[in-house]
Amino acid sequence: MATLFRDTPEKEIEDAQQTAALPLDDRGGSRAHSEGARSTGGGANDSDAETEVPPEIETSRALALTDVIAPRSSAGNALIRMAYRLGVPGHALAAPFRRPAPVRVLATVENPPIGDRAAGTALRAGHFLIDGVKLPIAQVDFDSSARLAPGVERTLHSFSWLADLAASAPREDCVTVAERITARWLDANAQPVKGPAWEIEYTGQRLLAWLVHAPFVLGTKGGDLRPRLLSAIQETASWLDRKAVHTGAGLGQIAGLAAVTAAGLLLPEGKPRRLYGEAALIRALGDLVGEDGGVLARCPKAQMDAIAVLTNLIACYEAAEVEVPQAFIVMRELLVPPLLVLRHGDGGLGSWQGQGAISADRVASLLAATGIRTRPLKNVAHWGFHRLRGGKTVVQFDAGPPPRARHVRTGCASTLAFEMSDGPARLIVNCGGSALAGGQVPARIGQGLRATAAHSSLVLDNANSTAVLLHGKLGRGAETVEVENQVLRKHGREAMRVEASHDGYGARFGLTHKRVLSLRGDGSELAGEDILLPVSRKGKRGKVGFAIRFHLGRGVEAHISGDGRGASLLTPDGRLWQFRLRGDAAGAGDVALRCEDSLWVDGDGRPHPTEQLVIEGLTSRGGGQFSWLLKKMG
Repeated sequence: MATLFRDTPEKEIEDAQQTAALPLDDRGGSRAHSEGARSTGGGANDSDAETEVPPEIETSRALALTDVIAPRSSAGNALIRMAYRLGVPGHALAAPFRRPAPVRVLATVENPPIGDRAAGTALRAGHFLIDGVKLPIAQVDFDSSARLAPGVERTLHSFSWLADLAASAPREDCVTVAERITARWLDANAQPVKGPAWEIEYTGQRLLAWLVHAPFVLGTKGGDLRPRLLSAIQETASWLDRKAVHTGAGLGQIAGLAAVTAAGLLLPEGKPRRLYGEAALIRALGDLVGEDGGVLARCPKAQMDAIAVLTNLIACYEAAEVEVPQAFIVMRELLVPPLLVLRHGDGGLGSWQGQGAISADRVASLLAATGIRTRPLKNVAHWGFHRLRGGKTVVQFDAGPPPRARHVRTGCASTLAFEMSDGPARLIVNCGGSALAGGQVPARIGQGLRATAAHSSLVLDNANSTAVLLHGKLGRGAETVEVENQVLRKHGREAMRVEASHDGYGARFGLTHKRVLSLRGDGSELAGEDILLPVSRKGKRGKVGFAIRFHLGRGVEAHISGDGRGASLLTPDGRLWQFRLRGDAAGAGDVALRCEDSLWVDGDGRPHPTEQLVIEGLTSRGGGQFSWLLKKMG
């Protein structure tokens, strides 16, 4: 049987320490890049308990898609592909005795819009709406050398705004705006140069957008825009032919090769380019995605971007009336279930790996465009995000190691953090939004939003569980995560239990953090335990400060009880929950429950002031145990 995995080696990056600006100072934290997350099973003491024991998994391995679904190819096609890869012009292979055909787009792509309608409406009103900030079109500098916020660079140079425009109104109402912006971009970026405009990811997304939304930018006859853009399409496709296959693994390579393939489908004499692009893309997809369909960046926005790229590419195949390779269909079907794991009761996504809480509308439009109807992924050993659901209560739990250096985008030290919602109300959240810094989220706090303290997890001595480096990178810290899942049944009641531990604090403090979450089947109670275990039999002497943070959702009102061991939590729609510390904190000195300020970043990049519950105190270097309960009232 063909092997399902392929090793993806990487060089280890140096350890570093960064200051965590929100709200604690990070004094370190170490991390060796994950060699994998090991899932272990353990039987429950109760004979009525049911235990699922997943096999040992290494998250460092990617899916070798070509071993699972080998693309069908004749000897002639293989020869054409090889010749094109060696530099033989496409027209010489497709029509060797004819002059090259003039550049034109051969078919109109029909695809459900997957853009942001609000952003498209703003464009028709005369300004970009990027991460919650309005930028008048007339004042935007489109030059690749301009110093812009990351979100602005991504929107301008990837032409993702075309999808937003398409989602906002009929084509005839959008053509003038689309042509105006396109002309300004071409004026500022006539030739490929170094800079954001010519990053592989943005270039691939731009070419794909031009081809998918060609009627918006090529619809007007006369003038000089049409021949200029057609020339730019041809030059960009040729540039990506040379560059995309040699770039590093990740979404950038996927976008670049998808654009090459789309150009082969929709430009004249493109068969050699298509054969070359689709074979390289199938290989590259295996380096992007784990065995269960989760992207190795472990980022919900990257998951959505990968689904969008494949959806647009499949639409290009359909427009050109060419059979879609089965690998692309299977890969898109693999990508959707992991994304559904991160949907809350309101239909939006949780705040993970630097992303804001992406709205339900954006998720729904993407899923509608795929036409895929499925359930959330159950076996999440590779993806690492566990989902517990009881009644209307949803809990998301990050029980996987941080992404590896070659895949990380805006890496966060979020290991063993969780989020919780009750119906449409988000009760416990992570701050999120570090990837949106530079818009309404001030750039100066973007680094702090990546810290462990900005997530609903335990923090030791104000240190990150994984070192947070500059430019979205991560250093040493959580290397392995051990996970155990159980479904417990007793006296007619059922509960889902997940237990996970990480070694991110082992090197510095000699302690392993274990978190146990148990959700009742009806969703009325979430019991939690945060346990600190000594790495060796001889625990270190002395004590260390700890804080267990529970960032509250937007609009949740918190009131500390009179005894200082609990709090009432009232959601905006009137749902009441009680939070209580349970028992005595073993191994701890004085433990206090406080309510402090926090913030939460929504999917549009807008920060909102919120609150957080914090259990803090000192714990023995020999270990400690802290139990708490969230119970729904009424």
